[in-house]
Amino acid sequence: MSLEGRLTELIRRHNHLDAKILEEQKRPSADPITLNALKRRKLLIKEEIRHLKSS
Repeated sequence: MSLEGRLTELIRRHNHLDAKILEEQKRPSADPITLNALKRRKLLIKEEIRHLKSS
């Protein structure tokens, strides 16, 4: 996969996780463990995007 393709896929996954986080936060009984896991995955993807853009 090309660098551009990898970046596009990571950005897509990042946006998808962002939507899932917002959806979970809207629930009256939002699960903090699930939210933390989603946020952690989103942060890892963000760090990978930043790394790829800098190289």
